[in-house]
Amino acid sequence: MRYFFIVILVLIAAIGNAQVLKNLPKVGTGSSSTSKSDTSANKSAKDKALGFEHRDDKKDSITLTFKYLDSTRINRLDSSINDFDKYFPVPSSWQYLGNNGNAAYPLIYQPNLKPGWDAGFHAFDIYRFKLEDTRFYKTTKPFTQLGYQLASGKEQMIKVLHTQNPRPNWNFGFDYRLISAPGFFLTQNTNNKSYRVFSNYQGKRKRYAASFVLVGNTIKSSENGGIVNDSLLADPNKKKRYSIDVNLGNALNYEPNPFNATVYTGNIDKDVTFFLRQSYDIGKRDSIAINDSTTEYLFYPKLRAQYTFTYSNYNYLYKDVAADTSATGFYRVHYDTTLTTTGTYDTLMVQEKWSVLRNDFSLVQFPDTKNTNQFFLAGARLENIKARFYRPTGGETKSYYNIVLHGEYRNKTRNKLWDVLLKGEFYLNGLNSGDYNAYATIDRYLNKKLGDVRIFFNNVNRSPSFIYNSLSVFNFKNNTISKKENIISFGAEAHNQFINLGFKNHLITNFTYFSDYYHTAQYSKIINLLQLSTSKKIKISKRWNWYLDAVLQQVDGSAPVKVPLLFTRSRLAYEGTFYKNLNLSAGLEARYYTPYETYNYSPVMGQFMPQDTMKIKNLPDIAAFFDFRIKSFTAYIRAENLNTVSFANGFGFINNNFASPHYPTQGLMIRFGILWNFVN
Repeated sequence: MRYFFIVILVLIAAIGNAQVLKNLPKVGTGSSSTSKSDTSANKSAKDKALGFEHRDDKKDSITLTFKYLDSTRINRLDSSINDFDKYFPVPSSWQYLGNNGNAAYPLIYQPNLKPGWDAGFHAFDIYRFKLEDTRFYKTTKPFTQLGYQLASGKEQMIKVLHTQNPRPNWNFGFDYRLISAPGFFLTQNTNNKSYRVFSNYQGKRKRYAASFVLVGNTIKSSENGGIVNDSLLADPNKKKRYSIDVNLGNALNYEPNPFNATVYTGNIDKDVTFFLRQSYDIGKRDSIAINDSTTEYLFYPKLRAQYTFTYSNYNYLYKDVAADTSATGFYRVHYDTTLTTTGTYDTLMVQEKWSVLRNDFSLVQFPDTKNTNQFFLAGARLENIKARFYRPTGGETKSYYNIVLHGEYRNKTRNKLWDVLLKGEFYLNGLNSGDYNAYATIDRYLNKKLGDVRIFFNNVNRSPSFIYNSLSVFNFKNNTISKKENIISFGAEAHNQFINLGFKNHLITNFTYFSDYYHTAQYSKIINLLQLSTSKKIKISKRWNWYLDAVLQQVDGSAPVKVPLLFTRSRLAYEGTFYKNLNLSAGLEARYYTPYETYNYSPVMGQFMPQDTMKIKNLPDIAAFFDFRIKSFTAYIRAENLNTVSFANGFGFINNNFASPHYPTQGLMIRFGILWNFVN
């Protein structure tokens, strides 16, 4: 909570001095003012030295770029307005269990390619701020972005981004996001908070550099176990979905309240990560005289010593303060768990905590003095891992360690035609001894017309996540699964102005999974999963555009990996710029995937599991949208799930689709949101 107040105080200070830019072009293509005493030659030298861009516009603008952690690619903010995935935390290729903030899974399969320690809880990953997604910005002026979204069912979402460069060699900022959604069904409310504080600094002489990140998440998601009977959705007396009985939480008589963040039955996950990287370079010095009184120092590194410290803390908790203790209760039937009490209800709590401390030292060598995008990296990492398991008989603490060797070769050529990346890591000793990850990719830019092509290969040997270990309190009555999973993924991509094409093939050996609500299993056969994808913008007329995304997936039907054969997303949009400053995109969007035996969900374990008793046959998800941007202000309104309209027993949006067996999605959803950019 104290981090939240710090964020608010910084936000108030930023907004107090902010002015809405009168003419804000697409972020990253603007200019910044320069002193009249600077000559044109000095301006160009200064711009190149500082890494900023300028443009001879009459009005000031902002230039803002960013890099991701462990990436050399320079990116710019996207100001387009024709894709709702930019504003919503759950992409259209994912499916959540009926309410924003509930557990979610990808419709387009994504293997777990992370070797080493892993607790095994990923049902809420799509909502988390992650360390690897951190952006380190560089901006000519302080920049603030505010977002707010209001939706049916009292759902709300708040987003804040602020970043600034007090000096050209130092940037800091923060991200914050709040998701609060009471939901339409009983015991479905969510309250998710995520924050990220970041900073990067480079010394005046360009030798020393440091990066800092503090990122954390609090995920609160109530669990109802699904509705007791799907036929209740068509009951004319059950149009208010809170009147439909669910499997968990009925005894609480819960009422929707967006200001109540309490979870009585459900998952509460918390994590926080502190990251600090420092480096010092040895190489060749140089300088540029910008004017009579200013000199910009340049430095071309040859060797870099790099130290990275990371500390992460994780807390996983499932609780039910009114658990049914009867012989026909949910926990007895699905988990073979008997709660001993003299009353009708008891409290169930399952909890474990983890802390992981990592110390990493690496040496980086740059063979080309004037190309820092070509380098060799070699390093070693020590991981100290501690676990606290909370059992009815008392707490239990375990300590583990890992020793990891890793290396990387990167070469993005100076002509920007080739981009080669080779990297790998090997777990030499410790808890996950023998795990490894080998990754290779080659990217070739052809020309403006043909774009670029990319091929990649990835081989991961990983220990099963710790939830498959008998020591985990979330592992009920199962033996430890120790045989390592092996995943081979390879493919190719092509991106150009005409079409985007992709091909992926995943070969998975010893796939580990939950076979039902609490039993674990390991698949003995090799799983072969093929994915073909395409994305294209089709111009129908001057103002009308059709955006098409399609993915074809093929896997053995008996495998425990479940995917739809075909996933499609189409957007038919009327678009253009009107009255100079009004950018408009309005139309219809449809998402459809073919019927398949989708995953079931285990609320206590927080795991999705395969099932073969129910095939989900949904209608296409249809939405109407109206998005516009005027200078720095963006607004959007959507009417989602129009496909749920029904005239049976009167008019209503009650023909719900299903996310999983007994987990219906919402009816009609109206969303309204704004996104506003400020420049100080």
